[in-house]
Amino acid sequence: MKVLITGAGGFVGAAIARFLIEHAEGCEILGIDNFSRPGSETNRLPLKQLGIDLRHADLRCSSDLDLLPAVHWVIDAAALPSVLAGLDQPGASRQLMEVNLAGTVNLLEYCRRHHAGFVLISTNRVYNIPALGALPLLETETRFGLDSSQPLPEGVSPAGLAETFSTAPPISLYGASKLCAETLAREYAHAFGLPVWINRCGILAGAGQFGRADQGILAFWLHSWLRECPLKYIGYGGHGRQVRDCLHPRDLTTLIHRQIQTDPTDDHLFNLGGGLDRTFSLRELSDWCAARWGLREVATEPDHRPFDVPWLAMDATRAKAILGWTPATNREKILIEIAEHAEQHPEWLDLST
Repeated sequence: MKVLITGAGGFVGAAIARFLIEHAEGCEILGIDNFSRPGSETNRLPLKQLGIDLRHADLRCSSDLDLLPAVHWVIDAAALPSVLAGLDQPGASRQLMEVNLAGTVNLLEYCRRHHAGFVLISTNRVYNIPALGALPLLETETRFGLDSSQPLPEGVSPAGLAETFSTAPPISLYGASKLCAETLAREYAHAFGLPVWINRCGILAGAGQFGRADQGILAFWLHSWLRECPLKYIGYGGHGRQVRDCLHPRDLTTLIHRQIQTDPTDDHLFNLGGGLDRTFSLRELSDWCAARWGLREVATEPDHRPFDVPWLAMDATRAKAILGWTPATNREKILIEIAEHAEQHPEWLDLST
């Protein structure tokens, strides 16, 4: 089987490439990346040493894809992956759509030409922001928690957020770009008979993640704590009680490996995350860091930003029921892995931010 991985120089794309080359017997990996993101160059040589055919290409340029050989599956891990993407400067919104949406069109056309399957790494930020902000919550000293004694909206249960939660706007420009990409993938599947899987992922985290607050909060927080770089609780009173769940890319890739060996049915859309067992708040991250490296001060900014939400944990019940998948790496293992990487790589924040 031949597999093309886009964004192969990124944290998630590189993790998928490594897993498949090491665990999928007979799998040939072709990876492409434009290597524009800080840190992506660090993955170039290690991937090549594993026997991965890694090439420079930009999804926005269809002729770059025309030069690629045929494959059986495309795993699209290339994106501008921040809910704040497209907002910071003139032209950023157009760049976001060119990468996340026009790039997907180019990939789907490549898949159509070669009748290749398509796996889209999507996001939990396709869900309605006001509805997420209105969830009934309990507040403790260290975190927000879902108040399941109150009426819950469609798509929310004590297990977390399901695929049926509202995707009505506003969902951010980033969320809109990924939701449109999902819709296009499903339409190409229907029109051309392409096998398609769509995986809406929560926060992916592990050693070697690029240390940016908007794209890799666990790595950013732990590396910054250890190096005594500035940290700040933003929004909701400035207490750091916002909650997310985390998922190791190794666990995501075990599912993708299963998907590319299975013919999709109409049930090809999944919420993937660590679930309630792998949730964390920034306050709890600080407590964990303090226990390992000692206390330090964290600044506060009480007002939250337009795209912030106080609680978001993914319910992966459908993935378990349909594909027999559950994550295997617990939160403690993820944090220890990141911490050990931070201790061994004091230069990492400079390389990846």
